[in-house]
Amino acid sequence: MAHFQIDTLAKLAKDKHIENKKYFDKLKKKTPKNLDYVMQDLHEAEFKKTDCLDCANCCKTTGPLFTSADIERISKHLRQKPQQFIDQYLRIDEENDYVLKSVPCTFLEADNKCFIYDVRPKACREFPHTDRKKFNQITDLTLLNVAICPAAYNIVERMKEKLPL
Repeated sequence: MAHFQIDTLAKLAKDKHIENKKYFDKLKKKTPKNLDYVMQDLHEAEFKKTDCLDCANCCKTTGPLFTSADIERISKHLRQKPQQFIDQYLRIDEENDYVLKSVPCTFLEADNKCFIYDVRPKACREFPHTDRKKFNQITDLTLLNVAICPAAYNIVERMKEKLPL
């Protein structure tokens, strides 16, 4: 299931949602000791064959959280004062976090490249978080990400094969 159209991803993820939720609930109750190693391997294998520039759905449909370190780094790169950057690009969301004023991401270029790639937010660098340590603590986030990211979808499908519960 390596390649599919992005417009079918939401439906595929919706069809698998209950199965994935049950799987992750079991995973939290009985976490395999080698989970993080398995996830690292699955993540690396998937991203050897996945080019994010073919998709960029994460940049088109969601926005990252911006930490204060992100704001400092990006505003410096853009030769702006942090407050200028905030006023121009960000808003505060319901959880009191800085997020983009709108999506698709302001910094996404027509060729799916990121205008601020070298200084992009931590959330963008780590997306889809499938290689995160203590993976069992972010399964709710992963459930959301499989509907956004084809690679995350593929990783979860492989995970269920590799670690049947």
